[in-house]
Amino acid sequence: MDLKAAARAVRDNAHAPYSNFKVGAALRTASGKVFVGCNVENVAYPEGTCAEAGAIAAMVAAGEREIAEAYVIADSPDPVPPCGGCRQKLAEFAGRDVPVTLATTSGSERQTTVGTLLPGAFGAGHMERR
Repeated sequence: MDLKAAARAVRDNAHAPYSNFKVGAALRTASGKVFVGCNVENVAYPEGTCAEAGAIAAMVAAGEREIAEAYVIADSPDPVPPCGGCRQKLAEFAGRDVPVTLATTSGSERQTTVGTLLPGAFGAGHMERR
């Protein structure tokens, strides 16, 4: 399945009545399965869910734990990066070298990696006791 097409299609399902800023995300796992998510806003703004978080939740609910590639799309002037919280969520399930494509609905794309999006990520190793 094409991540770009999957992210673009799920973006249409976003529930963004407050910001009118719809975002779609698609993740491919190490096993090759694709999971999608869209942002879901809540009237108790900002108590919503980001597209990346929704895709990760669907992935985990299906028993998958390893992201091999990610694609995020929004109707913005420039490719929009994940928020800080979603960068940390991506880092939880993806290696530093995992490719992430940031895109706009008008066709602009920027290639990056999880490690570039979140250098010095907090990880399980930081919780080890001496």
